[in-house]
Order: sequence, then C-alpha cells, then structure tokens
Amino acid sequence: MTSIDSLIAALQAEGYEPDRRLATAVFLALKLQRPLLLEGEPGVGKTELAKALARVLQRSLLRLQCYDGLELREALYEWNYAAQMLHMRAAQDRAQAADIEREVYQPQYLIRRPLLQALETPAPGAVLLIDEVDRADEPFEAFLLEYLGEYQVSIPELGTVRAKVPPVTILTSNRTRDLNDAVKRRCLYHWMDYPDRERELSIVRRQVPQASAALAQQVAAFVGRLRSQPFANAFQRSPGIAESVEWAKALVALDTLSLDPEVVADTAGILFKQREDVAALTPLVSELLQPEPTP
Repeated sequence: MTSIDSLIAALQAEGYEPDRRLATAVFLALKLQRPLLLEGEPGVGKTELAKALARVLQRSLLRLQCYDGLELREALYEWNYAAQMLHMRAAQDRAQAADIEREVYQPQYLIRRPLLQALETPAPGAVLLIDEVDRADEPFEAFLLEYLGEYQVSIPELGTVRAKVPPVTILTSNRTRDLNDAVKRRCLYHWMDYPDRERELSIVRRQVPQASAALAQQVAAFVGRLRSQPFANAFQRSPGIAESVEWAKALVALDTLSLDPEVVADTAGILFKQREDVAALTPLVSELLQPEPTP
C-alpha cells in the first residue's frame, strides 16, 4: 500500500469499512513491520479486519484462536511422535543411538502450528491472526515476546527459526483482562470502538445490498440508539457491527419494509445473545423507535 487512502480504498473493495484512524494504524503496522494489537468490544470488526487485510495483500491467513490453557504445542509446533517411532525402529539395526536421535529431530518430523507456519511462509508471506489473546494465560504471553519482538522462535532441538518474510501480525483482545506491558510494547496499538451512525450505515448497505436505503437507515439508527445513553445501561452488552449486519439480513429475509415493535420483538435474539437483554429490550422498543428530537 502506497498511502492510507489507497489502503482504505482496498479494504472497502473487500467489503470492510475502516475509519481513518484504524487505517492509519494498519498502514503504519505494514510500513514499520510491527505487530498490531486491536482492543475493543466483541463484534466491532477486529477479526474481520485481519480477514479483509489478507485478501487485500493476497497473503494466506493463519489464525491462532486463543483460550485458557492454550499450550505451546498447539500454537507453535509438536513432534510427529508416530513417525519418529517408525524411523527409530527401522534404524535400530543400522545406527548408533545418538545418530538415531539426531535423525528423528529433523524438520520433516515437525507438525507446524500457526506461529511456525507464519514464520516459514514464503513470499509474499502470511497474515497471522492471534485472536482473543486475552483469553490465553500469562505464560503464553511470555512465550509470544520473542516472536513479537524479532519474528523468530527457538526450538530446542533445531535452534532459532527466523521469518523468511515478516508476517503481518494482528492480535485481538476483548479486554477480558489486561495484557502484559511487555506484549503491548512490542505492538502498535489501536482501540476499536463502535462505529458512528454514518459509518455503520455504510457497512450495512455494503454488506446487505438487498436492504432498501430506508431500512438500512432505520437499522443503523436503531442500533445506534441502543448503544447510546441511557439505553445502553439497560443491557449487559450492546450489539456489535456483526449483529447489525445479521439483523439487517434477517429483516430482508422477512420482507420487512420498515421497523415496528412486533418485528423488533420477534428478531431480538439476533441483536442480543442474553435472555436478560432480550427481556430488557421489550419495554424500550416503542421509545427506541420514536424519531429522535431535532437538535
């Protein structure tokens, strides 16, 4: 990408609508070859950005989904023990034990996981998505430091593996806990908030072209009001962009021409995933559908 504007245009062509601050963060991550940490509420488009960026750059997308208890062998590599045992049995009669051990710890016996795959991907390289890194534990964060700082990892039996082409690395966090400062220092950082109404309208219209202009406008306005005060206080979690798009698709499937209390109540399970939030929406629907006062 030669400029921020060209990056915005390229992402838009792939169906992703970035604001300029986000596009600037991505542009700098590409130019400086630094990992980019994206924090924000679930559903604001963090994961979708990595997918769209991989398409723009024409790089393969590798995804490491983090969770509590994630182990090194699931993130980096593990040895193919079955193949190693077969080799050892076949070699027992012709080699010394030390020679056999050296033979079985060779790259052909490695099962490569996303981090190692990203380092070994040939040009043009890979986009590595380390998704929901806040769900992993602190020892895993400590392990990531070498990769994030130098695009390399150490394998005891083989030595240091350095990137052939520096992977474009995107880390996402829903901020269920604070990440280690050492991880943050190695990354560029961007907080992704809910979009303003005009940007959300643009996203809905791009992702759901079957929706009429009037319906798309109503969806963006309704969801925007749900997230605004005082309505947001009534819910455990506000709907994200993903929910706005899915709701618009559902409304089109129901041949909805305009929002009314009945259709909102019938489709509330698309906007909210908690029983309590669905229940809290019901008494507010009529008020939410009222035209906003003119400033």
